[in-house]
Amino acid sequence: MASGSVRRTSNGTALTVSGRRSTPEGSAARSAASLVPVSSMPNPMPLHPVATRVAKKGLLDKVLRFDDEVHFLKSWIEKPLATGAVMPSGRILARTMARYVDPTQDGPVIELGPGTGPVTEALVRHGVEPRRLVLVEFNPTFCRLLRTRDPEATVVQGDAYRLRPLLSSLMKEPAAALVSSLPLMTKPLRTRVRLISDALHLMAPHAPFVQFTYAMVTPIPKATSSITVHASDLVWANVLPARVWVYRGR
Repeated sequence: MASGSVRRTSNGTALTVSGRRSTPEGSAARSAASLVPVSSMPNPMPLHPVATRVAKKGLLDKVLRFDDEVHFLKSWIEKPLATGAVMPSGRILARTMARYVDPTQDGPVIELGPGTGPVTEALVRHGVEPRRLVLVEFNPTFCRLLRTRDPEATVVQGDAYRLRPLLSSLMKEPAAALVSSLPLMTKPLRTRVRLISDALHLMAPHAPFVQFTYAMVTPIPKATSSITVHASDLVWANVLPARVWVYRGR
């Protein structure tokens, strides 16, 4: 028989403490003795309320971002030429586009092809009031999503390549800027030139037409005498490296 001692806890429960030789009963008792009752463990320190909100927001942002990517990928599979990109614009690309818009300039800000709204969000964070936004989107699913997320913005479902007839009756004053995520390089040159011509007709003098593309060349020829062209540095931190082009009327 194994040697050992018996100790009693404060509530009178006997626990066997190990001796030189062990028996199955002794081993079980030692295992029980090594366990710390859950009730005696210290409670974890609660998160500060601000940290809790940040953690929840971070998780929510990831969920929404994943949901947007699913919507975008589904739309691209169904109509690749209309959607133009497999994933929404990355946040750094969206911020780069938004920086070319002066939020203090009077007039609406038009966005073409907002999709699930990453550039829209960047514009609002940049200081553009949501009520000033005119979002032109062809995809009805994206339109419903945009109206839910930005109820103050004006969402127009229609073909952005017919911009002038689409918005002429809606615009009460010249636009302060136009930001486009349309897949211009999938369209004929004459369609691209007509689009920027319509845009300049709707915008204030020297207002920026901001366009991103994955191509390394400008979607609108630099030789066009009625506009000036500026190119950003290549934005590497995107799903695909992209460049932002800014056109202004002379």
